[in-house]
This record gives sequence, C-alpha cells and structure tokens, in this order.
Amino acid sequence: MLACPAFAQELYVNTEPASNMATHSVGIRVENQGYFTPGYKNRSTLEVMYGASKDLMVHGSLYQSNYYQDPQHFEGGSVYAKYRFLSVDSVQSHFRGAVFAKLSSISNPITNQEISLEGDNSGLQSGIVFTKLMHKIAFSASASYLRAFNNNGYDLPVSNAANTVGYTLSAGYLLLPKTYQNYNQVNVNLYVELLGKDNPGYDQSYLDVAPAVQLIFNSVFRVDFSYRTALWNNMIRTSNNSYLVRLEYNIFNIF
Repeated sequence: MLACPAFAQELYVNTEPASNMATHSVGIRVENQGYFTPGYKNRSTLEVMYGASKDLMVHGSLYQSNYYQDPQHFEGGSVYAKYRFLSVDSVQSHFRGAVFAKLSSISNPITNQEISLEGDNSGLQSGIVFTKLMHKIAFSASASYLRAFNNNGYDLPVSNAANTVGYTLSAGYLLLPKTYQNYNQVNVNLYVELLGKDNPGYDQSYLDVAPAVQLIFNSVFRVDFSYRTALWNNMIRTSNNSYLVRLEYNIFNIF
C-alpha cells in the first residue's frame, strides 16, 4: 500500500523521502508543471518507479515541454536510484537514511544559470536524505551535488556554473483520516517544503517554498497539487513561480 512502508505523510510532492516503495511494486506517475508569467508554458513528465527490494528503488522519467522551444516537444529522460542504508523503527515512529543518484540526458538549449536534471540539463546528481516520522508528522532533509554536462546538441556556456549544491527541508502532516479503520479510507496530507540551490563561486542561489495538498484513494491512487514560489532568488531560471499537478497509480506484488 502507499501508506506502508512509506507512510502517507512522508510521500512528499516536491522531494523524495528516505523511505522506499513496497518491494516488487510498480508506480506510474503523470505530471504537469508550468507557469503563467510572462506567458503560459508547461512541462509534462511520465515516470515509472519500481521497488527492487526493501532497500532499493529505481525510477525512469521522460520529459516534454515548450519551455525553450515551441511547440511542445520531447526533451529527453532521466534515471534515478535510491538505496536505504539506515532504518530505525519504533511504535508509530521511524528514522530512515538513504543515498540517491540521478543521471539525465536532455536536448534543450542551455539558457538558465540553474542546473536542473528534470528536463533542463544533462548531468549527474548524487545526495543523501534523512526522514523522521513521528505519528502524524514527518520531516525530511536532503543535500546533494549536481554536475552539469553539455546538452545533446548544445554546449554548456563557459560563463555558466557546471556544479551546484542542492538542499531541501520538508514537513508533512496527515490531516485525514483522524483514525485509521481500513486502507480504503481517503488520506488527506498537507506539506510544506523548502527547496534551495547554490552555485558555488558564482554568487547565484535561490530558496523556494512549496506548500502542497495530497489525496490518496484506496491506498493505490495518489493526486498531488503544489505551488512553488521564491523566497529569494538571484539566479536566472525558467520561472520564480510554478504549479505542479501529479497523478500516481501503484500496482503491488507485480512479480
């Protein structure tokens, strides 16, 4: 189920927790995110996830957008893996630690100072994440290093940073149900996430806040809504404000 082993309130919308999805389960995500100023642009993502074991899960994603060129076009893809190395459990509480890596191959022109592997830059990311669950509240924090490569057909400008540091801090709260009776109850989760990046040596950084609402139906179907806005920013990027809508369906014991 979606709520176990990753409890509902740690299924963050803009980040990944240290917990993994159930072993031998498959998740399918369809996501759309975009912005309205100065003109409406949006990106769609198709993502497939697999729980290889209780400690290892992998993702594969494909991206399409009109962020850099009209009309909508295929941009490339990425692969992601997360390995859980720490698990401390107690009653209605646990602490998890995991390491993760992401590799992307993208074909867009490089016009931003931000390094982003979700359709914008070819590159490699590696990092560590810790998640703490306490009854109905869950907190998570991560730190990562990103290295940008040349995009397919487009070189990284010599004036751009090739390295960046990313960090996140997330909190989730299980609003409903007040009391669990069965897995068919609708879960309503509230989140707030801080998302930041810094290009060392370039005086380029930002910090965003992203509140989110999440609904989970029958413990297998998930709907996410989030709006992300800058608390501060001195980095050229696609937008300082964006929305995200995601649908996710999980299939358990597929193998």
